[in-house]
Amino acid sequence: MRRSEFEVTDPQAIESVLSECEYGVLSLMSSGEPYGVAVNFAYREGAVYFHGSREGRKVEAIGEGAKVAFLVVKPYAYIPSYFSDTSAAYPATQFFTSVHISGEALRVRDEREKAFGLTALMEKMQPEGKYDPIDAANPIYTKVLEQTGVYKIVPNVMTLKVKAGQNLPKERYDTLIKHIEERNGIMDKETIQLMQNAHTKESR
Repeated sequence: MRRSEFEVTDPQAIESVLSECEYGVLSLMSSGEPYGVAVNFAYREGAVYFHGSREGRKVEAIGEGAKVAFLVVKPYAYIPSYFSDTSAAYPATQFFTSVHISGEALRVRDEREKAFGLTALMEKMQPEGKYDPIDAANPIYTKVLEQTGVYKIVPNVMTLKVKAGQNLPKERYDTLIKHIEERNGIMDKETIQLMQNAHTKESR
């Protein structure tokens, strides 16, 4: 990562972002060309699981195993240029956290692991439950499991980037905090917490 002050290596922080974000962008090669597709996913036991059709461009690109990149982004507040008390446009920015994964995508063929991956997705997307547990032995799931493609990404490298003003001079940082507090928008309290956490880690 080019800017080391934005990098976070804490595995729990990485897993937290992966659990909060609903989808990521899977990047792979298809017929010699870069190809990106958004997928819902769940991170469980060191792997990223997603599902989809058993046919199509994505499936062909994955084949029996393909090197891929996977990017997940959680946006925070937009910071307008005038929050830096200037008439210039260039201070405008967006604060965010992102997880970048490099690894191998594989098609899951074992019915029990397919059920495991789909369960992870359901527990993330529908935490209130209200469905029968996914089990290959349950007749209501037998055909669905056969017809549904389940895939996983086995990471080789995972990095977390946090952009939250931690590299700013104290005076400008304090000015941003003040303006964000006064705006009090939907994501502003969460953004201030992110800024404070990142600033504390940077000053250690």
